This record gives sequence, C-alpha cells and structure tokens, in this order.
Amino acid sequence: MNATDRTPADLLRSALAVDPARPLVTFYDDATGERVELSVATFANWVAKTANLLQDELSAAPGDRVALLLPAHWQTAVWLLACSSVGVIADVAGDPAAADHVVAGPGRFEEGLACSGERIALSLAPLGRRFPTPPAGYADYAVEVPTQGDRFQPYAPVDPEEPALIVAGAEYTGAEVVERARADAPGLDLTGPGSRILSALPYDTWEGLSAGLYAALSTGGSVVLCRHLEQLGEDALAKRIESERVTATAR
Repeated sequence: MNATDRTPADLLRSALAVDPARPLVTFYDDATGERVELSVATFANWVAKTANLLQDELSAAPGDRVALLLPAHWQTAVWLLACSSVGVIADVAGDPAAADHVVAGPGRFEEGLACSGERIALSLAPLGRRFPTPPAGYADYAVEVPTQGDRFQPYAPVDPEEPALIVAGAEYTGAEVVERARADAPGLDLTGPGSRILSALPYDTWEGLSAGLYAALSTGGSVVLCRHLEQLGEDALAKRIESERVTATAR
C-alpha cells in the first residue's frame, strides 16, 4: 500500500488504484445464511454513495460526530469508510444524545431517538433490503443511498490529524487509525496482498475494528467478516476457512 496514505479513506483509494477487482470484504451471517462478497470497486462504490449521503443529505461536515449503533457488518464497514471520506467522527456504539447524527440497526432504534440530528436506519437484512415501513423518526438507508452519486469529493480537505474515530471510549485521528492498523497487521498474520483474515470479533473495540477491517485494508489484504459465528460448527468453520482461502483468524 502507499506509504503516504494518512486516513482510512486514503487506504481505500490506494486499494482501488492497485486492484479494484479483488475481494475486500466477504460477509457471513450464520443466523440467516447470508453471504455477501464485495470487491474493492463495489465496496468503494458503496462508500462513495454513503459519503455523498452524509455530506449532501445529512449536511455532515468535518468534526461532526456520527453515532454508529451497528454490529460488525459489511454495511458498518461502509459507514466507517464513508465517515473517513467526509472527515466526520465515527463514534462506534457512541451516545446518540451527544452525536450530530445517528445510524442505527435493529434493536437500537429506540436508543437512537436521543439524537436530535438526522437519523438513518439500516435493516441489515440480506441483500440490504428496505424496511416495509421505516422505524419512526428515521430515514431508510436502502431507500436513500441508491440515488446518491457514484463519485465522492469532499467539500473540505480531510485533515488526518483531526479526530476520526471513537471506540470503547478512546479517540483516534485518521493518521492514528492508519498507524495502529499497520502496527497490528503482523500480529494478526496479515503480511500483505493475498492475506485474508477471518474475524468474528465485534466492532465495539479497537481490536475488532482492526481485525475486521482496518488492518487488512492497511496491508492490501482482505476480510472474511463473520456474524453469529457461534452458530457454525467446527467442521463447517474449517470448510469455510479452506474455501475462502483464509490465512489468519481473529475469534
């Protein structure tokens, strides 16, 4: 990856320039049987659309805080990179009352109403399906995002030394996220392009975010992100590790 990359959004741009067709995030939900594979190009397209939604529809600006009340999921990964693209702070499992905007998934909608700003709801259903009726007080992500532009340009340059992420009470700048992710990579057995890590860790800790997204992105690797992995037997897990060509695991 490019040594000059200073933010997670920079890492994604570099990955897109190197090999847009390779897998970046493969997501399994073992409660529903869902499997979604996103190439670098497809993931980057979702990020661009979501960043445009943030910037143009939510009027989010650098320094704003977005509470992400979401589990480890491919759409959560998209939101994390979209926040980095705009320069807003992704506050993972943060207090919605202290946030400028909130993005929530099932089981968190009532909690998210404490946010006085814009609220976006994700169904987290297979194929990113819409809600039959959106939760009260929320816009449906699956309705709002498809109409957004496929290219994103921030209105203001993103400063890598400004806060970019809050998780488990700790705040990190964009540059710190990149630096920590790169430092974590060897310990996660992410050795560069071709490395593929299976992670079942939740996203509400730095360790979960690093293993489940940032470390692989920082080294040109990819992630097999598993939700509800405890519902999968050991034999089936071994088959998944083989079929997905996993080189490292974080459980």
